[in-house]
Amino acid sequence: MVGISFIELECFFTAIWLLCRIIVWIRQRGISWKREAILLLMYINLSVIIRFTFFPMSRVNGSIQPLIFDALAAFPFRVNLIPFVNLFDYDSKRDLLLNVIGNTAMFIPSGIVLPIIYKKLNTFWKVLAAGAMISICIEIIQLPFSVRASDVDDLILNVLGVAIGYGIYVAVKHLKR
Repeated sequence: MVGISFIELECFFTAIWLLCRIIVWIRQRGISWKREAILLLMYINLSVIIRFTFFPMSRVNGSIQPLIFDALAAFPFRVNLIPFVNLFDYDSKRDLLLNVIGNTAMFIPSGIVLPIIYKKLNTFWKVLAAGAMISICIEIIQLPFSVRASDVDDLILNVLGVAIGYGIYVAVKHLKR
């Protein structure tokens, strides 16, 4: 059994992010500070997504509980591929709203930032596909962690968040003209 703290995972993610950015800077022989500022928004968005998709919301003694990998408890994987079956299986309306709003809201920034960063993501469907791929990657990475479950409802809500974010992006772009 291996425990991974939020700080450890965030430091690993940050190191990978910085390594990728340094490689890009070397290859391009320079830094575009405007682009880096926009990319920083995506970094922050992904950091928030990591926090809330891999670590439980509840705290024990004021601390975020570690992500536990236990090879014996990981199998069989906890996967739900049937939409909306588990969506309403919560003890309270508060937990239900937290799940629905949280899974949607944390992906809204992705729908805004992705088309700004990547000019080829210039249509609703392309941005939706990119957001879906991010969400699918998260669901796959969650598979070996017995305390997490991969759920198609999360994918649907995440993609809804991307769609809302893209709608905001298009509305702001339209208002600027």
